[in-house]
Amino acid sequence: MIKRRKTKKIKIGYLEVGGNPPAPVSVQTMTNTNTSDVKATVKQILSAERAGCDLIRIAVDNQKSAEAISAIKKRTNIPIIADIHFSHLLAIKAAKFGIDKLRINPGNVGRKQNESKRVREKIIKEIADIAKKKKIPIRIGVNMGSLDPKMEEKYGRTAEAMVHSALEEIKALERHGFGDIIIAMKASDVGMTVEAYRELAKVVDYPFHVGITETGLPPSGIVKSSIGIGVLLLEGIGDTIRVSLTAPVAEEVEVGLDMLRCLRLRKEGVDFISCPTCGRRYSGQKETMDLIKISKELKEALKNEKRYIKVAVMGCSVNGLGEAKDADVGVMLKINSGEIYPLDKTKKYEVPKDKILPEMFRQIDLFFKNKKKDQ
Repeated sequence: MIKRRKTKKIKIGYLEVGGNPPAPVSVQTMTNTNTSDVKATVKQILSAERAGCDLIRIAVDNQKSAEAISAIKKRTNIPIIADIHFSHLLAIKAAKFGIDKLRINPGNVGRKQNESKRVREKIIKEIADIAKKKKIPIRIGVNMGSLDPKMEEKYGRTAEAMVHSALEEIKALERHGFGDIIIAMKASDVGMTVEAYRELAKVVDYPFHVGITETGLPPSGIVKSSIGIGVLLLEGIGDTIRVSLTAPVAEEVEVGLDMLRCLRLRKEGVDFISCPTCGRRYSGQKETMDLIKISKELKEALKNEKRYIKVAVMGCSVNGLGEAKDADVGVMLKINSGEIYPLDKTKKYEVPKDKILPEMFRQIDLFFKNKKKDQ
């Protein structure tokens, strides 16, 4: 069982992050629309919500985008984060228009060329003051792609540079009495990202948003994200996650939820178990049922199911028997039939191949009906 890191509890709208005991790990993504296009942005946020997204970030890089926040919030449900770069005035605008959380980049907010420490301190104070007034948290979002040049000059492009950048920003906000902070430190290098979070976890108790940035296209981007995020979550590090893919935002959410299900950090949706195809599917030179086809059809039919259930589709009797027994509902495929394992495994039964999917759906419905009675 994963022992989660204890942190300060932060609220983003109605959503709790971190704490002791910690709130459930939440999944987020980011829109790729022009935020000032309210209709398109709302459509994408609602799509992410249907996929299971807990909170979402929008780009606020101009006045019109900031002004669109209130209209977007009226038509959506989950907490919204304003992504702020360069101009602290946009952070102030976003807060005034009802944003639920600010993400500021310490690599570029208040870091114009030759800007004095005194001016930057004033900028941080203004951001902290509006966040306190509106009771919204701030995420310090350090990214290797936009690292503070002074940190890069001193520490190089390293995990140490990201940690010191985050610590400097934490201290700046704390100097102005602000402590509702979440921290992210992302690089496209998995090892560097993991090292940075491990080191910062030793010295602060703020919640962490974790992810590997710019991982690219699936499936390689999913692999990269799964390794980096998965390692941290297994160590108890991480309170919110984003899987950054060159892919539709809903796909990022689905992959993130799958990660949490695999680690038993989220018990909702379908935990789908199916075996790899192998030569054991041939019994007496005859192939068992088409495992790939049946698995795809079953998974597709259940893709929008939000209630938790463990479903197994197995191709032979070697491992199939045990996996089917462990699932809430399972099937072990034979040559022209399937052995169905309902919730009561003592009542397993065999059906012809054309009845496998209908029987699986029937048993899944019965599982949820029985679960509802027990509640």
